[in-house]
Amino acid sequence: MAQNIYDQPDFFAGYSQLGRSVEGLEGAAEWPALRAMLPEIGGLRVVDLGCGFGWFCRWAHENGAREVLGLDLSEKMLARARAASPDPGIAYERADLDQLSLPQGAFDLAYSSLALHYVEDVARLFGTVHRALSPGGHFVFSTEHPVYMAPTKPGWLVDAEGRKTWPVDQYLVEGPRKTDWLAKGVVKYHRTMGSTLNSLIQSGFTIEHVEDFCPTAEQIAARPELAEELERPMFLLVSARR
Repeated sequence: MAQNIYDQPDFFAGYSQLGRSVEGLEGAAEWPALRAMLPEIGGLRVVDLGCGFGWFCRWAHENGAREVLGLDLSEKMLARARAASPDPGIAYERADLDQLSLPQGAFDLAYSSLALHYVEDVARLFGTVHRALSPGGHFVFSTEHPVYMAPTKPGWLVDAEGRKTWPVDQYLVEGPRKTDWLAKGVVKYHRTMGSTLNSLIQSGFTIEHVEDFCPTAEQIAARPELAEELERPMFLLVSARR
């Protein structure tokens, strides 16, 4: 079973204070780029893998999705999502993405935001998602970029000329890595970009768009701290088709 870090009280309290937790989709800098990768949502059957507080589930329902299923391992996340949207058009269920089973052809869109780096066997999950999508169905997701995840020591390095560099460490060594983010010992799974994309292809997906997330000039002007994202990509965004 995957590590359920989000149900730890201290971690959950810290996560609840993040901008994306308070402001929802608009508080996530990568949301405009992800939204541009989505199909027309009206009438679709949607599953959100790692739904968190349910922000995307509510957005999908408000924009005309026929059915929305939000899945998450965290009971605290699910409780917050249910409290925010007691709507019969949205269902929330507890699920471990490493052991996920979904009915065949039950969905037209699978979406996931920053959850896949917690999944150990992503190839298995991709196969499950492929079978669960209708022919022509879409799979759109974001995950921590492997370049961002590769460092084992936090912070920037400075070269001999005073330029900041990001300390990529053993990029080609895949597997679990522990990090101290909101809590000590958070386990994430490092995979190269090639491994992620090839797993999609081997599961039967056609890759439509891949993006190393970069904030726009307008976003940086509004939130100067985003300028750091120009040094290395923090998120990998992918759109694939069944």
